[in-house]
Amino acid sequence: MQSIHTEKNSPQKPNLYKTLFATCIGNALEWFDIAVYAFFANYIAKAFFPNTDETLSLIMTFASFGISFLIRPIGAVFLGNYADKHGRKASLLASMILMMIGCLMIVIMPTYQTIGLTAPILMIVARLIQGFSAGGEFGSSTAFLIEHFPERKAFIASWQFATQGVSTLLAALFGLILTNTLTESEISEWGWRIPFAFGLLIGPVGLYIRRYIDESPTFEKAEKTQYPLIEIILNQKSLFFIAVGLMMISTAINYMLQYVPTYATKNLHLDSSTAYTATLVAGIILTFVTPLVGLLAEKVGRIPLMFASLVLLLVTVYPGFALTVDFISPTSLILLISWLALLKSIYFATVPSMMADIFPVKTRATGMALSYNVSVTIFGGFAPMICTILIRLTKSDLAPSYYLIAIGFISLFALYQANALKK
Repeated sequence: MQSIHTEKNSPQKPNLYKTLFATCIGNALEWFDIAVYAFFANYIAKAFFPNTDETLSLIMTFASFGISFLIRPIGAVFLGNYADKHGRKASLLASMILMMIGCLMIVIMPTYQTIGLTAPILMIVARLIQGFSAGGEFGSSTAFLIEHFPERKAFIASWQFATQGVSTLLAALFGLILTNTLTESEISEWGWRIPFAFGLLIGPVGLYIRRYIDESPTFEKAEKTQYPLIEIILNQKSLFFIAVGLMMISTAINYMLQYVPTYATKNLHLDSSTAYTATLVAGIILTFVTPLVGLLAEKVGRIPLMFASLVLLLVTVYPGFALTVDFISPTSLILLISWLALLKSIYFATVPSMMADIFPVKTRATGMALSYNVSVTIFGGFAPMICTILIRLTKSDLAPSYYLIAIGFISLFALYQANALKK
């Protein structure tokens, strides 16, 4: 089995904060859009997927949410290959432009009531464009960060997921503000579009900044391959599957957090304000704890932190859901979501740098993008729909915990394999 790869420090260092902002803003925009779509799923369902059966309408909405993830591996292949052959910067610019096009479509798109079946079709097209662009974002941006600051890889890469916390925080804040300032009918008619419009406005800022960042010297000096995907298929399959396994539990928890507003209002019958408060708290935890864990990982190592968080998750997730369901209240929901967010922060902070170390420079962007998006597509994008179906089939509000436990054991095995690469 191949060993984990590292690079020597480059004498040329760009500005740390500028590099962080330029790379992470695209990741933040991607996850903000994903979170907003999940948070406002009930309203989107009524606008684009109307049905007399509300549960079926919601399943269709989450299906469109999941379908957009099916194209992410394709985007990962195209944009990852582009990044490995022509540079990380070129790929980052392309993904940002595509993201903005998809976001614009959602902001201005007429509803089913106005244009009939064309509305859900256009919504799916917009989600597919966004999914394609997001496919290459993580691999290119993480590779860019790691190759500029290899000596700080645990900390610098943790910001990839800290920005997801910022996105969750902003999306929940929008949900909280809108539910407290607009009526239910106003949100249903036009209010749900406001967060997407905000996302569209920050896109040009990221695009402008990305135009003026330098390519990493590590990439420019590295051996290149014309066919990164073929290299991975022929020689790095084990590395690919390990990277997928590492991501599985992290992405599953992430989408569970975005599923909370729907789960809390539909299954626990709590009000929307409570649901958005819970996700707001989760966003705060993810934003501030994740980079702190990245710093801690530089001192104590990544494996002990990841292992401890996984074991704690497996032991506590079922009791946590059981207590929340048995003692339904705003406090119990907030405590459950806060605990999941904390465990996610500890585990997630170290995953990007672990994945970057697994692949060599010549296939790094493709390998990271493909493994990340396969994991996100299968175990994250369809998580809300799977949980909705599981709850309906089992008639149990504890069903989401079963899903997390199953995924957690697979990630634990992948972590064991990743640790073996270092020996």
